[in-house]
Amino acid sequence: MSRATASRARTSWGRALRVLLVVAVFCAGFAYGFVADRRRLFPYDLIRGLYFTGVESGVVERQTGRWRQARPGLGAPGMTDAEREELSKLSALGYLRGVKPAEERSGITVYDPDLAYDGLNLVVSAHAHEAWLMDMDGEMLHSWARDFWTVWPDWKEARGWEDAEHWGYVHLFEDGGLLAVYNNFGVVRLDKDSNILWSYDGRSHHDLYVAGDGTIYAVDLEIREVPGFAEGNDVWDNFITVLSPEGEVEKRVSIIEAFLRSRYAPVLDAAGGFYDVLHTNTVEVLDGRHEHILPAFRKGNVLVSPRTLDAIAVVDLDAEAVVWAMTGMWRAQHDPTFLDSGRILLFDNLAGDEVSEVIEFDPLTQEVFWSYKGSPATPFFSRSQGRNQRLPNGNTLITESDNGRIFEVTPDKSIVWEFVNPKRAGEENELIASIPMAVRLPRDFPLEWLEKGD
Repeated sequence: MSRATASRARTSWGRALRVLLVVAVFCAGFAYGFVADRRRLFPYDLIRGLYFTGVESGVVERQTGRWRQARPGLGAPGMTDAEREELSKLSALGYLRGVKPAEERSGITVYDPDLAYDGLNLVVSAHAHEAWLMDMDGEMLHSWARDFWTVWPDWKEARGWEDAEHWGYVHLFEDGGLLAVYNNFGVVRLDKDSNILWSYDGRSHHDLYVAGDGTIYAVDLEIREVPGFAEGNDVWDNFITVLSPEGEVEKRVSIIEAFLRSRYAPVLDAAGGFYDVLHTNTVEVLDGRHEHILPAFRKGNVLVSPRTLDAIAVVDLDAEAVVWAMTGMWRAQHDPTFLDSGRILLFDNLAGDEVSEVIEFDPLTQEVFWSYKGSPATPFFSRSQGRNQRLPNGNTLITESDNGRIFEVTPDKSIVWEFVNPKRAGEENELIASIPMAVRLPRDFPLEWLEKGD
């Protein structure tokens, strides 16, 4: 081999080695990036902090909490539905291109005192660990706040998790105290001044039910291998956990195992190998009023909503087994709840293309008696979260979580009250804080604790 040939060979090998080195570094970087994202390792917090930034008063700040792109408002307060419909059609045709949008509405945007159910509104805003109590006019009566790291300062793995930066659900007691859920982390019991009374770090998420005797029912997450299911693989199991009023665990029932112990085990096939098998978002203890409809609805059984399975189910806590389940009419649902009539009200997140729907149906015949899915003039969609509440006057309160909106509709589907979250972020206020939950309390809910001062 000539000297020139040998030199060219060495050059070729050198280039090949450099290419292999670059590829190896790229692959290693990609692998570390994947692991860093999954396990929140450096530089996860730094990158996430840079990504979630907004400009406020000329100062760039990291935006914590849960934010979504705000839906552009059409028109201004006072426009009729017909006018909004026409404006929506014109906008769809492109006639309004270049026209400056109307000022975004926020706070109370619709209120008909004659048709809306008069009460108090308990609202969770996902801009921070915060909840509000406000009247029908939007006047703030009280607020609660408690930062995650003042409850669990040593839980370092929570840094950068969106779910650790806001509450997912709250329950208000008559003394002004609050139960608050940090999704996938736990529950804290606060007094009216947001002082910590106790905490439970059971990876609770989404929902709570508080019985008349103070017993608390939570939905907990545990990553584990479940005997008889997906052998050899860890999955995200959910437990119905019963807590004492002081936050002590009294009972835990695996929902996956409850399905496996029943004739409804095939419902689990809908998970399709996904590790988040259930993603249960509702826990409601039945009071026995509807046992005459079906024995499965007896007192003490628990209604749950496994979102991944597109199913709702009733679990017998004594038998630790599913005794009734239903699927097929909705996708990625939230907040099923029994009505006085024995029917179920449910938030169907993915009822259509960018459309959600609230439906009222018979759990035995599956007949739908009432539904609401918005219109082109008043669109309604929340891909995640979402809640519904049937009010004493027959109206329905709907929480459109992703769009930071709460509204009340009559049986004939007229909007008689609406609240849009005023918490905004971004250079042009293009982000709106989601509203994980809202509930209408009766006007006579005890408020003596407010008069005592802070």
